Amino acid sequence: MTLSQEELKRFARHTILPEIGIEGQVKLKKASVLIIGTGGLGSPIALYLAASGIGHMGLVDFDVVDESNLQRQILHGTSNIGSSKLTSAAESIQEINPFVKLDLYNEILTSENALSIIKKYDVVTDGTDNFQTRYLINDACVLTGKPNVFGSIRQFEGQASVYWAEQGPCYRCLFPEPPSPGSVPSGAEAGVIGVLPGVIGTLQATEVIKVILGIGEPLIGRLLNYDALKLSFNEVKFMKDPDCPICGEHPSITKLIDYDTFCGINNETKMEN
Repeated sequence: MTLSQEELKRFARHTILPEIGIEGQVKLKKASVLIIGTGGLGSPIALYLAASGIGHMGLVDFDVVDESNLQRQILHGTSNIGSSKLTSAAESIQEINPFVKLDLYNEILTSENALSIIKKYDVVTDGTDNFQTRYLINDACVLTGKPNVFGSIRQFEGQASVYWAEQGPCYRCLFPEPPSPGSVPSGAEAGVIGVLPGVIGTLQATEVIKVILGIGEPLIGRLLNYDALKLSFNEVKFMKDPDCPICGEHPSITKLIDYDTFCGINNETKMEN
């Protein structure tokens, strides 16, 4: 695979970077990334990865654009209200970079379909807004050997990390048990400042590029915390848990489970953040 003359012009600011060059840009073109959720976090992730030259992207979402989304979900616009988020997202991505190949999954990610979808991609990004889907994505990524570039947001605070069991700890190593139902309000319940997902989603997109290119120090074994009110970052380091039920020395989880039951809830899964 090579770059066309148009692509060489488009990505010129990349290819002059010694850490990327033409070889690295070709790696980005060859790479495939699955973005789960096309809401607040998925919007900047998708836009920046498309602009950066990722050649193949999969989008998972089943929702439609609501007026309340537009405060933070920059993939979508006023004219998209009532339309499928996937349709809106695809239009925005193609406008940014028409060279991107897109796979659209207009469905809820479940224990029945997660492995078959996730195994098709090199890197997975989690842009969801509930604990049952986070554990599902983590476990599916561990079972398929994929890096999971994670982000979460609430009110004025956000987090980012890279959970990659083949090179470090997974989400369960840090959070072995979900919080009790209702103890952590969702973004819809607690609110979120509109610019916050732009910060965290852009960090996730950066980590995806680093993982694909094998450059820098990805957030493996590190949870980055961001406080928008203080404009401060702090980092929590954590180790792989040898007793982790899915990536530990003697895993007890060898297939995907019922994550609603595991998290003590029976609500409809949400993708957006």
